[in-house]
Amino acid sequence: MASSPSLLALVALLALLSPAALAAGREERVRIRVYVHEQFSGPNATVGSVAPSRLGGNSTFGEVGVVDDVLRAGPDPSSREVGRYQGLFAGADLADANYFSAITLVFTAGEHRGSTLSLQGSYSFPGDEVLERAVVGGTGGFRMARGVSLLKVVSTPPDAAVFQLDLVVFTPRRRY
Repeated sequence: MASSPSLLALVALLALLSPAALAAGREERVRIRVYVHEQFSGPNATVGSVAPSRLGGNSTFGEVGVVDDVLRAGPDPSSREVGRYQGLFAGADLADANYFSAITLVFTAGEHRGSTLSLQGSYSFPGDEVLERAVVGGTGGFRMARGVSLLKVVSTPPDAAVFQLDLVVFTPRRRY
């Protein structure tokens, strides 16, 4: 069967409208590595449960918590502060300790000062060796951002934890 001009035109049009073709040259990719410093207890605690599960026992379903951790340039507690890791988490699984989280990275210093990134996703506690969340938006230099974040434990000193947070973020070259 011979190709008709209209079929070729349709194939060419679909190729032009593919996400790869639309993104080519129109987006910037930024890789970011920061460290999340979390304090579990004491007067300077940065994470906590604010509403326990109504199911009692060991259930996490319906538990709600908040987090306001320090973002630093390195894993050392004395490394330069670059922002905050703020958000909510909620137990969202009747059977297991799986949580939904919504996190905002608020950059207060450094190259990305004045911008934010919004992360969203689920995780198991304990369980996920590397926690993957979607980058679903941002503000400032990250307006209309999308991408992925990977969070993994670096160290767990008493009553605290340090996490390495790697992000790959795509933003439009043209600012809106």
